[in-house]
Amino acid sequence: MRPHEGDSQEGSAAGPVAGEGGALRADAQRPSSAPQTPTPPPEDAGNAEGSGDKVENPDTGQQVEADFDQLLADTQRERDQYLELAKRTKADFENYRKRMAAEVQAATARGRGELIRDVVPVLDDLERAIQAAGLDPQGDSDEGLAHGVLLVFRSLRDSLARNGVEAVDPKGEKFDPTAHEALSTQSVEGTESGVVVEVLQKGYRLGDQLVRPARVVVSE
Repeated sequence: MRPHEGDSQEGSAAGPVAGEGGALRADAQRPSSAPQTPTPPPEDAGNAEGSGDKVENPDTGQQVEADFDQLLADTQRERDQYLELAKRTKADFENYRKRMAAEVQAATARGRGELIRDVVPVLDDLERAIQAAGLDPQGDSDEGLAHGVLLVFRSLRDSLARNGVEAVDPKGEKFDPTAHEALSTQSVEGTESGVVVEVLQKGYRLGDQLVRPARVVVSE
């Protein structure tokens, strides 16, 4: 059976046919020569991808600044507390140093006073011995023993004076109960009441400290 002329022309125009029964033609498998335009990505997607790392959350920045301000305030408060503690400690130490210095000075004065209180009776005995011998405490003697006693008396008296010890001889002064000890009273003509008319034992003073009061006789 001869094919129809229409069929033959149609087949030659369209190209060779792979086979009968609806087989694909050769031109259907050839790629198209027309260029294909790529589909651009959506604008929203591109903007989201490109700006994802650059956009900062304003709430995060404010929180960081608030945390920094709080940290700075806490640091300043602690600094002020430590500064105040250092000032108080310095003031307490200065007061302690002054108090200890005063206590040491007072203890030294008490110790010196006690020593002088034990020494002045020896000075009294030497002076009474000189007076009993009829000698002048400020003079001299040709006798060896008397001369030696005078030298010891003057040396001890001068040593006490160099250490701030002062003799209290209130004869003719107004009686002072804070510095004098009245052993008796005596009526003396021409002398007003309350005047020291005789000194039985000299007193001694170390600066402002009374080592021993003077024992006296007071006029009535």
